[in-house]
Amino acid sequence: MNQITTPPGPDGAEPKQSARAGTEGAVAGGATGAGSATGAGVGQVAADAAPTRHEAAPGHGPGTMAPDRPERARVDPALDRRRGRLALMLGVAAVLLVGALVALGAWSHSRTSASAAQALQQQNDAVPQVRVAAVKVLDGPRRIELPGNMQAFDAATLYARSTGYVAKRNADIGSRVHAGDVLAVIASPDVDQQYAQAQAQLAQTAAAYAQASANQKLAGITSQRTADLVKNGWSSRQQGDTDKSSLDASNAGVGVAKANIEAQAAEVRRLKQLVEFERITAPFDGVITTRDVDVGSLVVANSQSGTQLFSIARSDVLRVQVYVPQEDYFSLHDGEDAMVSVPELPGREFHGKVARNAGTLQAGTRTLLTEVDVDNRDGALAAGLYGIVHLDVPRVAPVALVPSEAVIFSKDGLSAAVFDNGVLRLHKLDVLADDGAQVEVQAGLKAGEQLILNPPVLASEGMRVAVAAPDGK
Repeated sequence: MNQITTPPGPDGAEPKQSARAGTEGAVAGGATGAGSATGAGVGQVAADAAPTRHEAAPGHGPGTMAPDRPERARVDPALDRRRGRLALMLGVAAVLLVGALVALGAWSHSRTSASAAQALQQQNDAVPQVRVAAVKVLDGPRRIELPGNMQAFDAATLYARSTGYVAKRNADIGSRVHAGDVLAVIASPDVDQQYAQAQAQLAQTAAAYAQASANQKLAGITSQRTADLVKNGWSSRQQGDTDKSSLDASNAGVGVAKANIEAQAAEVRRLKQLVEFERITAPFDGVITTRDVDVGSLVVANSQSGTQLFSIARSDVLRVQVYVPQEDYFSLHDGEDAMVSVPELPGREFHGKVARNAGTLQAGTRTLLTEVDVDNRDGALAAGLYGIVHLDVPRVAPVALVPSEAVIFSKDGLSAAVFDNGVLRLHKLDVLADDGAQVEVQAGLKAGEQLILNPPVLASEGMRVAVAAPDGK
């Protein structure tokens, strides 16, 4: 750093340096890059330490010159101008860079917005490609499948009607029997004795009737003879009246005897029936399903708590009970063909006919109890099995078949899209049945209309659409 020195004064004191020189030196040092905190501090200390007047330095007498001390550095005006121009250029460059970045961002945003608007416009202007198929209308019978429960055509539980012990048993569970076969024999000595006594009393009553008839005949002859004698005056009139009264009494006696015979005969028949009940017979052809007694078992004849002996079921014809929904009630009639299948017998079909129905729908389910009779003479089926009943129900009115993929669900209900000369038309649907794969529509579509199979997601009335080319073309 350049310093300015002055010769010592007359008294030998060191001339004081200007405080401004120290300050300017500190400023100059900061401008040239050497103006660190240390440099600035040194310049400031030098300015503060300068004496205000000439003082004698220690060890020097008057006339002695003090050593030279540095003075403030001089500022180069050209260097300041260069620094100013450099700072101005850097500021301008920073402003230009920020402006360029802002312009680039605005251009990129404008370009992105234009691309999005163009893509949206292209999407709006694009015509969706759809697949179409002609609407098919069916008017033939409709096949319905309903779960069914198989029951024996006839089933009965046999109870004891005669009190006694089981003397013999001829049937067991699973035995196939015919009508009239003896299943068991009950030993009932009391009933047998009562039957024998009733037969004897019947014979006694018959003898009394014969006696009354003989008395009647005798009284008749006597009365006739007495009447002839009275007429000729050979007998009194009183005697004639007596004989006539005897004849009337004999006639009444014959009537009583005849009534007694009929009453005793009825008692004999009753006891005979009880004796016949000792032989338990099958009421019809079938198979024994339960057996509740064995030889030696005590059985009691009681209409409320009688002993259960056997259960028998007829299985050559089975009743298959199904519940037909209300929608098919008006189309189903007795005598129509039916087919029954069993999941455990794949490929086999058992044919029958609708035999009868309850005629009234159940209030809770709105279904009609219907029975289908199925021939089971080969014994392939059994009572209690679960099966599927297939019925061909005549249609009340024609219906259109719509694939499930073509049905549009919205807040307004179900609808379908129809292709009409490049324009999409929405038709509301009145659905009759839905099996998951297709929907039966009873109103809303006509035969031959071009049904759109893959309607656009945002399908709307009047929307322009085009038919896609078939695959491979």
